[in-house]
Amino acid sequence: MFERGFKSWCERLSLELRKELGQRPTDPLDPRALASHLGIAVMTTRDFPELSEVSRKVLEAPDAEWSAVTLDGSSSKLIILNHTHSVRRQSSDLMHEIAHHLLEHKPSGVEISQKGLLILENYSRKQEEEADWLAGCLLLPRPALVHIHKRMSDHETAAASYVVSVAMLRYRLDVSGVNYQFRA
Repeated sequence: MFERGFKSWCERLSLELRKELGQRPTDPLDPRALASHLGIAVMTTRDFPELSEVSRKVLEAPDAEWSAVTLDGSSSKLIILNHTHSVRRQSSDLMHEIAHHLLEHKPSGVEISQKGLLILENYSRKQEEEADWLAGCLLLPRPALVHIHKRMSDHETAAASYVVSVAMLRYRLDVSGVNYQFRA
């Protein structure tokens, strides 16, 4: 699973970044504000009006299998989000990509197909799991989860406040131990 201390490090980093942004530990963290703070540009497919209609149909198809992609230049980084996804999904996708950046993950490679198509290689399974965990901590750190449990009885309202899915909120309440803590 994770290396010893990784989960605690993620929680501490989440709180440190909130502090840098002038936020309290229980405040929702806007992924776009964090990206800006880190010097990462964020765009969606809508920001590319020059895309051909064929390309746009492929990228924005209801069954498109991509959510976000990070383009890493020598001096800048750009994350492109699939704007057809919900705001909550985009929030999670963006935070996941930011987590890869914070963890200094590098994809296994980029290849060009015989037809000249760019094929982005994935991160390793371990790197994906680490980015998932860190993204969850960035969106919903333990102090925020305790706050939600004590002050917000409705999961939908809490999820909307933190711009996450109800499933993500429930998952974080479980894996953080907050649900167990308050059952006792």
